[in-house]
Amino acid sequence: MASEYILGISAFYHDSAACLLAGDRIVAAAQEERFTRAKGEARFPSQAISYCLASAGIDSSDLDAVVFYEKPLLKFERLFETYLDIAPRGLMSFSRAGPLWMKERLYVDREIRAGLGGYRGKLLYAEHHESHAASAYYPSPFDEAAILTIDGVGEWATATIGVGRGSTIEILEEMRFPDSLGLLYSAFTYHAGFKVNSGEYKLMGLAPFGKPRYVERIYSDLLKVNDDGSFTLDQRFFDYRGGLRMTTRAFDRLFDGPPRQPEGPITQREMDMARSIQTVCEEIVLRMARYAHRTTRLDKLCLAGGVALNAVANGRLLREGPFSEIWIQPASGDAGGALGAAYVAHHKYFGRQRSARNGRDAMQAALVGPEFSPDDIRSALDSAGARYEQIDESNVADQAAELIAEGKIIGWFEGRMEFGPRALGARSILADARSPEMQSRLNQKIKFREGFRPFAPSVLSERTAEYFELDVESPYMTLVAPIVASRRRGHDSTEGGLARVNELRSEIPAVTHLDYSARVQTVSREQNPMFHGLISSFADRTGCPLVVNTSFNVRGEPIVCTPSDALGCFARTAIDALVIGPFLLRRDMQTGSLDMKATSGAMGLD
Repeated sequence: MASEYILGISAFYHDSAACLLAGDRIVAAAQEERFTRAKGEARFPSQAISYCLASAGIDSSDLDAVVFYEKPLLKFERLFETYLDIAPRGLMSFSRAGPLWMKERLYVDREIRAGLGGYRGKLLYAEHHESHAASAYYPSPFDEAAILTIDGVGEWATATIGVGRGSTIEILEEMRFPDSLGLLYSAFTYHAGFKVNSGEYKLMGLAPFGKPRYVERIYSDLLKVNDDGSFTLDQRFFDYRGGLRMTTRAFDRLFDGPPRQPEGPITQREMDMARSIQTVCEEIVLRMARYAHRTTRLDKLCLAGGVALNAVANGRLLREGPFSEIWIQPASGDAGGALGAAYVAHHKYFGRQRSARNGRDAMQAALVGPEFSPDDIRSALDSAGARYEQIDESNVADQAAELIAEGKIIGWFEGRMEFGPRALGARSILADARSPEMQSRLNQKIKFREGFRPFAPSVLSERTAEYFELDVESPYMTLVAPIVASRRRGHDSTEGGLARVNELRSEIPAVTHLDYSARVQTVSREQNPMFHGLISSFADRTGCPLVVNTSFNVRGEPIVCTPSDALGCFARTAIDALVIGPFLLRRDMQTGSLDMKATSGAMGLD
């Protein structure tokens, strides 16, 4: 029998996405933001769906089922009960949310069928955390595993513990709204002046610059935490249930002042708040994981949900937790819910068996997005008036490696786009990690972002142990690990805070954070041969088996998707060269020739 085509969809809150399965094989998956160029796009993922269907050469009439990643009526029940519970305080928030619910969120069935051109087939719904759990377990390399999902909130659940065996998933326990680790972390994100649902990783990056001086205050005033990691939040300090703020005036008083104004100066208070909530977050994740281990008596763990993108917590869980192996869904946020929902339908609704994994995951290195032929790329280059040279495809990696070895910053656009928030060697900006100036160059001249923000290394998997205390694969950049002691460089400093950004801390300073850590991507020849070839060629030239890898975008923009997106980013930044398919553009060759009207995107701030 032919495999079913199942389309999974997430939409209407943030990070809308679509995923197409043929059987249990991922045909295509992409976030809508990559097409609309609106970061965190929440609208119905029309363009992502079109891409997924086109990848299989089908239309909506060929689909065996469409699955939405959560149950809107359950979510509305939670919102309505919450507003009633706190009325009249939530009236302003309800007056804003109500019309959205009346227009689209209560009528998801109608929106989906219309968005698919009048689709008349099966339309199914999974619960939010069921979708997260499915995205964590079904593509994982494990035949059975404990499952831990942690995020802000779905319908009612904010965290779940489950177990996956063969083709089935069972949710064993859940934490419920309003007690939420994701919302707690987002409250501190908001108070530190960063944008909720996109600035949490900034808070994580800021944490090493601070001291954990608020930890006891958090435990004594904000929450009561149990040994199993569950907790109760004191809602006097939070306003996310019905207000337009995440925190209240009581929170302001507890943490020495009101929220930092976005784009305002970052003070020691924000650094200390970041360090404190990061410390608490790690402890709660460890407690939850230990309880999951005791409950399931399994030695392998799968993780998903927005909190699973906290790579620092993941690194501690790997080093200190009870599990022998962990696997983290690379698209752990709401976008990955589209993938999980499709898997729920495949295994639960259709009752299909899970394919043997043989110790390998099913994510295809997360390279399941759009790709472009050399003819497509050439057409975009010519339309923009770009000056370029064509490289023999067998020499592309060597040419790129040579440029990086010369100290150049390059845009790297190759093959299928990544699914999830990380650039993994398909839509990346690459540079030499040995350069002491590279972090500030990248932050100031390329990314246009805060100077404290760290960069990640992509390292040959077979040489990881030479630089990092990491003895497992980390292909999706979901683990933070310490730099090995032999590569560190001591630096005595009397300065505090952000003044320490440019300290020389290791042989690879551009990817070494203040605490001698790095968010590591291991690159294998098998999973990503072109990117592995580039790093290998760089190692042949320099002896260093890793490069800086940051996403191909600027602050406030999604990662580039198309050749035109890449050209636009190249034209508006100080990137020295662009390697795009078999073509090379050098900045000094352009002499103002690039036609900005022919490129897409607009540099913005978040």
